[in-house]
Amino acid sequence: MTVSSTTGATAAAATGAASPTAPPPGGVRASGALLVVGFVLLSLNTRVAFGQVGPLAPVAGFSSGTVTLLGLLPPLCMGLFAPLGAFARRRYGAEHGLFLASTVLVVGAVVRMTGLAGLVAGTVLVSLATAVVNVLIPVWVHARFAPRRVGTMMGVYALSMGIGSAVVAALVAPVAQAAGGAWQPAIGIAVVPALLALIGIAPQAIRRRTPPGPATTTSDNADGTASGTANGTASGRRPVARTTLGWSLTAFFGLQTLMFYTTLAWLPSVLVASGTSRTAAGTYQAVFILGIAAGGFAAPALAGRRADQRPHIAAALAVPMVGFAGLLLAPAAAPALWAAVLGAGLGAAQSLAGVLYVRRGTDPQHVTALSAMAQTCGYLVAATGPALAAWLHAATGSWQALLLAFLGVLPVNAVLSMRAGHDPR
Repeated sequence: MTVSSTTGATAAAATGAASPTAPPPGGVRASGALLVVGFVLLSLNTRVAFGQVGPLAPVAGFSSGTVTLLGLLPPLCMGLFAPLGAFARRRYGAEHGLFLASTVLVVGAVVRMTGLAGLVAGTVLVSLATAVVNVLIPVWVHARFAPRRVGTMMGVYALSMGIGSAVVAALVAPVAQAAGGAWQPAIGIAVVPALLALIGIAPQAIRRRTPPGPATTTSDNADGTASGTANGTASGRRPVARTTLGWSLTAFFGLQTLMFYTTLAWLPSVLVASGTSRTAAGTYQAVFILGIAAGGFAAPALAGRRADQRPHIAAALAVPMVGFAGLLLAPAAAPALWAAVLGAGLGAAQSLAGVLYVRRGTDPQHVTALSAMAQTCGYLVAATGPALAAWLHAATGSWQALLLAFLGVLPVNAVLSMRAGHDPR
């Protein structure tokens, strides 16, 4: 795995010159291995806690209000607390910010075991920490990995999130049943990956490479993008909220995240309403999640090496159109296919956003600003999705209106998102 470096030793090595400060080759390999291992452990943990409540609810006997609240808190808090990611990067640097967020996540995972009130409070803490991680991961990838590795690493990030969530979600119900119906031990499973993530990021915090504060001196281009030199403080660049790039990224992430969380919440209900059994609907939900993992890895791996991601944006928004159209026109014909296609498309768009932050950002400060803006607005929009879907279903008596609405949103999002896919100059 090739890892980017800002040290003079690397520059000397690239030209074949010896450097008295250059680490031995074995040290470079060890450092790279620690970086990748830490990245994977952090990625595995990022969504673990959010996938526990759904499969645990029937065993633990949670009320519908509790399940709704615990489902609403993660996207809502990730939107509200996303600006903390930008603050953490300015104050502490990316690695120290990720270490502090991982520490908070461990605390939150432990608090969630202390009772129902602790479950709610701990979910807020976990969501806060995850919001910071979401913002800082693209910054870290931009700073620490070679450009040709950006897409692959963002794909690894998405794939690891899916694997971690799926494994823990599969374990919670059996653990709760083995504990006589007590849900606290099942919730406590999340402490293990949280501790592993903290251990994994610790060496990177000790060997901090991404300094806090602005990273480059930049000048504003006509379209609101920036160019810059290697050192100094950012100046002359408009705030991302005043650029078409910032709003294009926000539109792409916000609208697709709304569809992602709404589909995640209501897909089994849509399938049951079309005549699918509840058992089969649960199986198709698992197929949907597997599709998310597959699409989440493939999209950034394919897009990361390209200078222009507009074709990938178009594809990531076209694929779920097939799934939603299938659910609308022939839901009982191939429900497993529609679930897999929806998962692949929505998962691809989720992970593709991270590549867009890295490729459009000119320096760590710019990447942080783009990521924080898109995720703040996007998750707040996404938090309304499941409730709006329930209201629309109640008002119309069917799920067809929701599916038609999504089929209308997708092409609109494609138009709004094109600026996010390329650098005009």
